[in-house]
Amino acid sequence: MQWTLWHNNRPMKISQKGLYALQAMMMLARHYNQGAIKIREIAYEENLPEKFLELILLELKNARMVESVRGAKGGYQLRRAPSEIRLSEIMRLIDGPLAPFGDAEQLRALIDRDVPHRALYQLFLDVRDAAANILENNSLAELIADPGPHKGKRSAKKKDKGAVLPMVVGGQKGE
Repeated sequence: MQWTLWHNNRPMKISQKGLYALQAMMMLARHYNQGAIKIREIAYEENLPEKFLELILLELKNARMVESVRGAKGGYQLRRAPSEIRLSEIMRLIDGPLAPFGDAEQLRALIDRDVPHRALYQLFLDVRDAAANILENNSLAELIADPGPHKGKRSAKKKDKGAVLPMVVGGQKGE
């Protein structure tokens, strides 16, 4: 299943797995330096399926973003401070290339070889780079510091009012 986030009246696809990974990492960031958190607690607090969460946390562990702790007080915790974990790291690990237009190298190759459509591919590359820039310039710490609508780091001269619109699941506006 994929979630569709609306940004500037355009859909941006994020997999269910990617969304769960971000939610789990946010929860671990909120509890940073408080010891390991059991999978069951993460699943309960974030309303995530426990078995699927186990697979996601294993992937995050293999990528050295989280570590597991054994024993009665065991569970998972972040390996690095929330301020050192960029959202782009999580998204690339779970969903692959950032943004809905694929990776930058593929787009650059299309720009070089498809002259009649060069401007179109350049536009796609610009959109991809903008999305990557936002995700690379925001850490878990920044995401959990402000639970309200997240505006990201933008220049002061250009405010984007109403950039974050309702989430749509399966083509239907959800709650």
